[in-house]
Amino acid sequence: MATAAQPTLSPEQDADLRERSDWMGAYLVLHAWGVIALAMAFFIAWPNPLSFIAAVIIIGGRQLGLAILMHDAAHRALFKNTRLNDTLGAFLCGWPVGASLTLYRPYHLSHHRHTQQKDDPDLILSAPFPITAKSFWRKMRRDILGITGVQRRLEFFRMEMGQDPSRLQRLKNLFAAEKYFALSNLAIFAVCAAAGVWWAYFALWLLPLLTWYQVISRIRNIAEHAVVGDNNDRLRNTRTTLTHWGMRMVLAPYWVNYHLEHHLFVFTPCWKLPAAHRMLIEQGFGPRMELAEGYGQVLRKAVSKPHDDSTPGGPKGPRKSAALI
Repeated sequence: MATAAQPTLSPEQDADLRERSDWMGAYLVLHAWGVIALAMAFFIAWPNPLSFIAAVIIIGGRQLGLAILMHDAAHRALFKNTRLNDTLGAFLCGWPVGASLTLYRPYHLSHHRHTQQKDDPDLILSAPFPITAKSFWRKMRRDILGITGVQRRLEFFRMEMGQDPSRLQRLKNLFAAEKYFALSNLAIFAVCAAAGVWWAYFALWLLPLLTWYQVISRIRNIAEHAVVGDNNDRLRNTRTTLTHWGMRMVLAPYWVNYHLEHHLFVFTPCWKLPAAHRMLIEQGFGPRMELAEGYGQVLRKAVSKPHDDSTPGGPKGPRKSAALI
C-alpha cells in the first residue's frame, strides 16, 4: 500500500465515529420497512402504471437499504447491543432479501482486508471494467427483466445443495440454507394476505427484488470500486459518489454512497459517514480522495471501452461471475 500521509483522528473524533446507537439502529430498520409499506399502500390506493413503477423503484431501493443495514450489522455497527445487532440485522434486514449475515460477515471482512488486491473476493466485480456500452446495457436488460435475479437464486440453490449423491441430503442442505429466507418471505406474504392483498407480495415485493434491486445493486457495485484511481492507495481504491437527495433515495439509501469513508473507518455506523467525509475534507484530503460528482460520471468512466477485445468466432476469456454481493 502507498506510504503517503493517511487520515488520522483525534481521540474525540474517534470516539464520536465509533459511537453506536440502539435507538438509531431501530429507527433505520423501522424506516426501511415503513417506506416499503407506504409504497405498497400508495399503489394499492391509486393503482395505475405510473404509481406501480414508482412503487417498484421505491421498494427496490429500500430492499437495497435492508441489505445495507445488514452490511452495517456485519460490522457490528447497526446496534450497540450485540444481540440486537446480530438478530435484527439477520432476521429483519438480511434474510428477507435473501442474504445471510452469518455467511456475509467473514466474506465481507476479507474484502476489507484485501481491498482491490488479488485476494479480494469482490475483485471479480470491479476487475472487468471498463466495459463497452453494449455490454453494460445487455447487463441492465437482464437485470430489469429479472433474469439476473432468477439466475442468482438458482446459483445459490445449486451451491447450497452441494454435491452429495443423495437427492434427499441435497434437499436437506437447501432447506437448512434457505429456511430463514423462506420463513421471512412467508411472513411478508401472510401480512399481505391478512390485509386482503395477497397479490402484493408477488407484484410489490418479489418483483422489485428480482428487478430494480438487481439494477441498483449493480450500479452501486460499479460506483464503489470499478475504474478507481489506484488499487494500492487507500484513498483511491474506493470511491465516494456525491449526489443529491433524490438519487440517494432511489439508488443509494442509508449513506451507502460514502463508501471511501466506510473503508477508512469501518467501525463507523452508516449515519455518521457524512461526518467522516467532512473530517477528511477538513484535513485537506479532498484532492487525494477518489470522489465522483454523481453516478452518471462514474458510469461514463465504467462504460468507456470502445469495443470488445474478442471478435466473433475468436478466443474469449473465462466467463465472469454475475454475483452482486
